[in-house]
Amino acid sequence: MASAELRDELICSICLSLYTDPVSLRCGHNFCRSCIVSVLDAQEAGGVYSCPDCRAEYPERPALEKNRKLSNIVECFLSTQPDMEKTRTFCSYCTKSPVPAVKSCLQCENSLCEDHLTVHNRTMDHVLTEPTSSFGNKKCSIHKKVLEYYCSEDDTCLCVSCCLVGKHRGHQVELLDEASEKKKKKLRKYLDKLNPQKAAIQTRIQSLQNQKGKIQEKASEKRKNMNKLFMNIKEQLEIAEKKVLSEISRQEIKMVSKICHLIKKMEIKEDKLSRKMHHVKEMCRVTDPIRLLQESDITVCSPGDDEDTGEDGGQTNSEEVGLVLGQANPKVKDNGTDPKTVLQESDQRASLSDKSVEAKEEEAAVSDEEMTDDLEDVLISSILHRSMKDVVTYVTSNFGFHVPDILLDVDTAHTYMGLSEDLRKATGLKENQGRPESPGRFQMYDQVLSRCSFSSGRHYWEVEWNQTGECGIGMSYPSIERNGDQSGIAHNDKSWSLAMCDKRCSAFSKSVKVIPDVYLTSPTFGVFLDYEAGRLSFYELCDPIRHLHTFRASFTEPLHVILYVFKGASVKIRS
Repeated sequence: MASAELRDELICSICLSLYTDPVSLRCGHNFCRSCIVSVLDAQEAGGVYSCPDCRAEYPERPALEKNRKLSNIVECFLSTQPDMEKTRTFCSYCTKSPVPAVKSCLQCENSLCEDHLTVHNRTMDHVLTEPTSSFGNKKCSIHKKVLEYYCSEDDTCLCVSCCLVGKHRGHQVELLDEASEKKKKKLRKYLDKLNPQKAAIQTRIQSLQNQKGKIQEKASEKRKNMNKLFMNIKEQLEIAEKKVLSEISRQEIKMVSKICHLIKKMEIKEDKLSRKMHHVKEMCRVTDPIRLLQESDITVCSPGDDEDTGEDGGQTNSEEVGLVLGQANPKVKDNGTDPKTVLQESDQRASLSDKSVEAKEEEAAVSDEEMTDDLEDVLISSILHRSMKDVVTYVTSNFGFHVPDILLDVDTAHTYMGLSEDLRKATGLKENQGRPESPGRFQMYDQVLSRCSFSSGRHYWEVEWNQTGECGIGMSYPSIERNGDQSGIAHNDKSWSLAMCDKRCSAFSKSVKVIPDVYLTSPTFGVFLDYEAGRLSFYELCDPIRHLHTFRASFTEPLHVILYVFKGASVKIRS
C-alpha cells in the first residue's frame, strides 16, 4: 500500500508515468522535462504560458530547473521495483497498485496488464503494441489515426487517410510489419559488415592497450634504472668532492705549516731584537761615560754573529764587523783612552752592522715569499677532471653506447673543402685546396667521410653548424659514388642525412624528403646510431632536447660519418 501511495506521488500529471528527468516551475509543480516542453511549445502560439496543474500564468516562457532530489527519489523507488524498472509503463486500469503493462492499445491510448489485456481482446479489435507511455508518436500528426503503413518513396509512416488522400496518394506503401522486417533484414546485413570492422578495431585497441602496458612497464623500469644510476653518480660525485677537498686541505696544511714555522722563527728574532733594543735604550740613558764604555754586556754586531757560533766555539770574531765594548782589540791601534775616539769607531761599526742586518732581512723576505706560494690549482683541477671523466665513462657504459673519437679522412675530402688541423671541422671554401686526385675523393659535391667506420654497436656523437650556407650530416656506406649526381649525400640509397639551410632542416633518404621542413632553434645536433637495431636518429640539442627524425634500415655495410658543406657553411664534430 505504501508503495502504491509513493508511486502516485512520483507520477507526472501529463504522461501519467513516473517522472523522467523531472523539472520544476516557479509555482512548485513538477513534470517530466519532455512533457512540459511539449506543453510549452503548444502554448507558444497563444503567447501565454501556464502551469498544467494550477493554471498559473507566466508572461514569458518559464525557465525549467532540474529537481535533483525528486530524480533521486524516483531512482531509489525504481531500484526497489525491478519489474517497473524494466518497463517503466504500468497498467492504466490497475490504480490501487502499480502492475507492469504487457501491451499498449494505440486506439484506446491505454496500457494493459495480462488480466486487462484478456478482457480488452474479447471486446475490441484494436492495434496493440509494446508497452509505451508515449502514444503521440504512434499516431498520424495530421489525421490523429494510428500509423499502419510505410511509404518507401518518402521514407515515412502513414495512416489509412494518408494513403487515400494527400501528398502520399498513389505512392507504393506496405504494412509497417513488412517494412519493419525488410529494414531489419538490411540492418542485419549491414551489421554483418560492421562486425568484422568492430572486431578489427577491438583487436587494434587490445594491441594498443598491450603496447601501452609495455611502454608503461618499460618506463617504470627505466625510472628505476635512472634512480639507481643517479644514486651511483651522486656517490661518485661525493667521492670526487672528498678527493678534491682532501687535496685542498692537504695543500693548506703543508703551506700553513711552513708559514707557521717561519712565523715562529721571526717571533724568536723579534724577541731577541726587542731585548737588545731595551738594553741599548737603558745604556743610552747612562750619563757616566766611564761606566758606559766599560759595560761589557753591549755587543754591536751583525745579526748573524748572534746566532751562528763559528769554529772557535762561539766566540765573536772581531776581525769581521763585530766589536765587544770593554775588551782589547789586538788589531786596533791604541789611541789612548780618549772617549770621543772610541765612540766614533763604535758608531762606524754599528752602521755597517745595521746595513748587514737589512740585507739579510731582505733575503729572508724573498725566501718567505717563495715559501708561501698559492695552492696548486693544476693538481686540484686534474683530480676533478679525472673524477668527472670517470662519471661520464660510467654513464655511457651504463647505457651501452660508445662515444667515438671521429676524425675526417683527408683522402676523401673534396678539393674545395677546408679541414681543420685536428680533422674535426669541415668548411666550404671558394679556393681550390690543390688536393691530388685519388679514387676515394669526392669530385662533384663538397663532401668528406670519416676515417672510422661502424659495423656494430651503439654510438653517439654531436656536431655543430655555423648556421651559414647549406650543410648536411649523416651516415654513408663506403661504396657511395664519388662522382655524378648519385654521389650526393641525399641522392642515393647508400646514405641517410639531415640537411640544414636557413635555420631549417629536412631528412632525406633515397632522394626523398621524409619529413617536412622543421624550424631550428639550436645549431648543435646529436646523432645516435644503433647498428644492429638498424636505427639512425637525429636530435636538436635545444632545451628541452627535440627529436628530429629516426631512419630505420637493415644496414648491410659498415657506416661512415659523412659531411656536406656549401656556400661558406662549416660543420664541427664535437669531441
